[in-house]
Amino acid sequence: MVGSMAEMEWDPDLYLRTIREEIPRFDEFQDAVAAATGGVEAHAVLELGVGTGETARRVRLVHPDASWTGIDASAPMLARARETLPDADLHVSRLEDPLPGGPFDLVVSALAVHHLPAEGKQGLFRRIAAIVRPGGLFVLGDVVVPERPEDAQIEIDWVVDLPDRAEDQLVWLDSAGFAAVLVWSHRDLAVIRAVRR
Repeated sequence: MVGSMAEMEWDPDLYLRTIREEIPRFDEFQDAVAAATGGVEAHAVLELGVGTGETARRVRLVHPDASWTGIDASAPMLARARETLPDADLHVSRLEDPLPGGPFDLVVSALAVHHLPAEGKQGLFRRIAAIVRPGGLFVLGDVVVPERPEDAQIEIDWVVDLPDRAEDQLVWLDSAGFAAVLVWSHRDLAVIRAVRR
């Protein structure tokens, strides 16, 4: 369960195996997140929810020369991420905390934003818009509420896990100053690519 796992302190040694069991098509999802970051010249990247660095590892293949800043609420996970990202500027911080100062060319987040309630997501999108340069990019990959109830495949606790519909998040991103499109989805997983207007 994504939620109950978020409440406990992740074991970085078990993270990838556990998340692959909990998130069907995890690797395809991560590849879709990385692919969605293409098409922008990214010199400065901010990642929200670094985890062990799995998303960063894939996105850095697309943007090998970019500087990397990241936040995560888990110190043990960031310690593992530092092994993968020795040159990155990583901070223990929550999504509700002030974001690192920009401007950033690219902000990316995978499997983190669904822990915020709807109003928290809307506020985060506005704060991201404030630190992304015009023409820059925000890529959001996350658990969403699917259109059809039978497409729910990831166990949600509705306490720590608070997903919303992808369509609602597209509207909120538009209101925050992004031109956002859904670029990949599978049941209750989605990847959104949002260009800062």
